[in-house]
Amino acid sequence: MFAPRDPDEYLLDSERRVIRVRRHWAALVWDLFEAAGLLVGLVLVSYLLPAGSSWLFQNILWYAGLVVLIRFTYQVLDWYVERIVVTDKRFLITTGIFTTNVAMMPVTKVTDLTFHRSLMGRMMGYGTLIVESAGQIQALNRIEYVPNPTEVEDAISGLVFGDKKGQQQDRFSMLKARRAAVGKRKTAKL
Repeated sequence: MFAPRDPDEYLLDSERRVIRVRRHWAALVWDLFEAAGLLVGLVLVSYLLPAGSSWLFQNILWYAGLVVLIRFTYQVLDWYVERIVVTDKRFLITTGIFTTNVAMMPVTKVTDLTFHRSLMGRMMGYGTLIVESAGQIQALNRIEYVPNPTEVEDAISGLVFGDKKGQQQDRFSMLKARRAAVGKRKTAKL
């Protein structure tokens, strides 16, 4: 009932999946530091209170700690169910535990693809993919914490912009075929 749908269920029968990844675990680092800091702060406040302080205030502090842990658990689960899927026809990002959000953009709309890796991203193995489309900002404009960035970028570039070598060979073979056809017409006229 509450389990999110598999992203492959959103794909058409005619689509071929190229990439299916989850964001890099580094996306959770700030949330982890935030939760740990809040818990340490609550424990310190609890121990710094005088011994005769109200049991109600102590209970409120421990319930606040429980809320911090539940919130962090929710963030980890939300990260876990989120998927980035690239097919030969579109980009998809599925998010959400209780309600599912599916953001899509056709590959044909992509006009520019930028890939950014910060120093921390190079050390930990993630990057940011910026996908631009014709004159509009899409829901998939900026995809952060993409794992295995060079492989993902190569696969998406090949998908969006095509295989340059293959296109050039096709173009040269078409030119040769045209020249041969023109040459045959000229010899036939003589």
